[in-house]
Amino acid sequence: MAEPKPVVAQEAPMAVELQEGETVWWCACGRSADQPWCDGSHYGTGIEPVEWTAKASKTYYLCCCKQTKRGPVCDGSHNAL
Repeated sequence: MAEPKPVVAQEAPMAVELQEGETVWWCACGRSADQPWCDGSHYGTGIEPVEWTAKASKTYYLCCCKQTKRGPVCDGSHNAL
């Protein structure tokens, strides 16, 4: 059986303000209507959201193409789409 592939929600990352210690659930499947956050749309896809805690209070650029190797933070993978 093939490994499930995420849907590209958008090609550019999304800037989000997070506070140090804030924990979020990042959508890894690309199906959430509330990008970049999980809304439960992954059920049945075989792709699970990623729990992630901000290490500092700042703007983070979260991946929305779902191709990053450092999820949820953008690593520039969208440039190869």
